[in-house]
This record gives sequence, C-alpha cells and structure tokens, in this order.
Amino acid sequence: MTTDLHNPDRRGFLKCMTWAGSAMVWTVAGGIPRSHVIGQAEAAETGFSFAQVSDSHLGFDKPVNANVAGTFQEALGHVTSMADKPAFLIHTGDITHLSTAEQFDTGAQLLTATKLQTYTVPGEHDILEDNGKSYLNRYGKGTHGDGWYSFNAQGVHFIGLVNVVNLQGNGLGDLGNAQLEWLEKDVKGLPSSTPIVVFAHVPLWIVYQDWGWGTKDGGQALSYLKRFGSVTVLNGHIHQVMQKIEGQVAFHTARSTAFPQGVPGVAKGPGPYPVPAGELKNFLGTARISLVSTKSPLAIVDTPLAG
Repeated sequence: MTTDLHNPDRRGFLKCMTWAGSAMVWTVAGGIPRSHVIGQAEAAETGFSFAQVSDSHLGFDKPVNANVAGTFQEALGHVTSMADKPAFLIHTGDITHLSTAEQFDTGAQLLTATKLQTYTVPGEHDILEDNGKSYLNRYGKGTHGDGWYSFNAQGVHFIGLVNVVNLQGNGLGDLGNAQLEWLEKDVKGLPSSTPIVVFAHVPLWIVYQDWGWGTKDGGQALSYLKRFGSVTVLNGHIHQVMQKIEGQVAFHTARSTAFPQGVPGVAKGPGPYPVPAGELKNFLGTARISLVSTKSPLAIVDTPLAG
C-alpha cells in the first residue's frame, strides 16, 4: 500500500483493514517485494526467522477484551508452536496498559515462559509511572538514553528505537536529537550490504497525522539508512496490519494481541474498536519475519489468533 503521507486515501485504509483478518506474507520475486494472502504464496523457509508481537496492554479490562492476558498467552503459544522455532522474539511496545508493577510482572512471566530471548521497546503505556523508570529498570540494561540500542544476529543489524517519551502534537512520535545522533553513529561503519531491521512502537512513517500515527522526525532517522539495500521497519501502536514500500524500505505495523483499533478516516477516533466477541481473534495476532536474502527485504507472515 502506498498513500500520500499527509492525505491518506480512505479506500486504501479500508483495504489495509481487511488484511487484519487474513494471514499475509511478503515474498520477493525478481527483486520486487509482493504481498499475498496465505494460500497464494508461502514464506520462504530459511534457517533464520524471528517473531514480532505488539500491544499486549496487560491490565486493560474493557468489554472489547476482558482477558488480554489470555489472548497474549495464546499469541505467544502460536509463536512457540511454529514448526521452525524463531531465533528470538521482538515486542514492539505497550507491554502493559498502565505500567504498574503487577502488569510488568505478568508480562515477564508470560514472556519468560516462551524460553525465547526477547527484545523490547516501550510504548507510551509502558512509561506512565516514574518517568519511565519502571520500564527501564526491567528492560533498560545495556541500552542508551531512554532505552534505545542495537544488536546483530545472523548478519542482520537490529535497531530498537524509542519514540514515545516526548510525544508531539496529536501524539506524534518523536526520537529527539540525542537518539538521532546515536543512530547516525551506530550505522556509520556498517557495509551498505548489511540488512537493517528497525523496530519502534509508533510507526516511523506518517500513517495518519490527525491521530498521531507517525513519528515527527522519522524521516531524518530513515535518511541515515538510505544507503542500505534492505531496510525493514517494524512497529505497533495502531493495532492493525498496514504496510508500505518506499524505495528500499519496507514498513510494517503489527496487530495487537489485546484489541483492534478502527480505520483512520472511518472510525471516529483512535482507541479500542468493538467487534463481535466471536470475531475478536480475527483482529489479533502475531508476525513472523524471515531472512530470505541479504539483498532483499525480509519476508513477513501475519497470522491472526483465529488462524
């Protein structure tokens, strides 16, 4: 999907929302990334894959989903039951709903039970207490600033960014100068052939500015990555699958494991979007990301809990 970043197309967003009930896979044919519904094309099997979960909102207790711990546990069960076990797990923020110790404890118990190495970035709901210290005390070891960091795995360079500490107008994400300077230095010495995976809570591209679904200085961050041939950007926050290709950059936002949000320009505003109880799991899910080739974007399979 491609949209005008400041005037999104209504029908395009409606199309994106329909993906929330389908498993999607990104494959590369002739160097061109293509998206298909599962059954039309399968993800390439590789020796390296990892999983993404997002927006578990542990502690949320509204009628939309009165058992978010249960759906999060089910989502993690889908991850650990994959035929080819992922190398690790990435959680792209809003682990908790109110950043209480009890909610963080529940998250730790459920994530530890997967026996997978887990990498996280905070969502805005994870830093509501003590200026974010509750999150950093649990997940900030070895990170910089408000919790940003990078690591390498199987020839891929992973970068975890924090864009929820200083939210801008309408709630737009913000990285800030210190983090941008760190990012520029972090990638400076890498060969341009290195595949890059960036993960942050709020989308780095402007999905819908009126709802704060985007990052004010995301373009500057991406400018440091333009020399790399394969860049994949993973986000959460908007609780639905949306994806976009722009040059060598593949953008992908994941479903929540807690509740869906409405379609921009269609729903009255952001926030929990009620769906019939029997259909909830069509709108929740996980993503699996595989390294197909170091010269092409990563293959991404989105799977709803009902799948």
